[in-house]
Amino acid sequence: MYRLHCFSQSGNSFKVAFLLRALRQPWEPVFVDYMHGATRDASWREGINEMGEAPVLDDGAKRLTQSGAIMTYLARKHGAFGGRDDDEQIEVLRWLLFDNHKFTSYFATYRFMKSFGPAAPDPVIMGWLKGRVDGAFAVAEKHLATRSFMVGDAPTIADISLCAYLCYPAEESGYDIPAQFPRIAAWLDRVRAIDGYAPPYEVLPGERILPRW
Repeated sequence: MYRLHCFSQSGNSFKVAFLLRALRQPWEPVFVDYMHGATRDASWREGINEMGEAPVLDDGAKRLTQSGAIMTYLARKHGAFGGRDDDEQIEVLRWLLFDNHKFTSYFATYRFMKSFGPAAPDPVIMGWLKGRVDGAFAVAEKHLATRSFMVGDAPTIADISLCAYLCYPAEESGYDIPAQFPRIAAWLDRVRAIDGYAPPYEVLPGERILPRW
């Protein structure tokens, strides 16, 4: 059985949990108390992940970190959601990199500062981040004008990766995706229809924290 070190507010953890469920693989969560500094503890970094991040996946004696690497490993191991040929697999990788560098990177930071930060966020910083979020979302919105999924004609780990943080309640980010990005909203409906999908707070361990700001 897979063991996933994770916590409920982590969209990156949700990406892996969603994929495990879609692959119909048994797994158990291992709660990471991120909000109280668990990943900053030297012993946690020494014993679990030197990068100080969740998720971490244990597959027997093998330990993997970074959601993109974990999902690529699982897709290859189980022969699903990784792209149907070499060209699609490279395209999947392209969108995983875009997601981690821009799409999720900016949006997750914006959401964290708005909902979970220890102090009210600086409006100047939030304005800069929102501009970056809107720019990354516009790329996906345009891409989805001619297709149902990010790569090919079936869902892949590119879809699961890009969708994850958008599956959290809208009040955590303040983004009205259907109103602002209707193609992304329609795509999200298709991704949520994948067998195994359930909302993050129903899948991952840890208490929900209401938005603070």
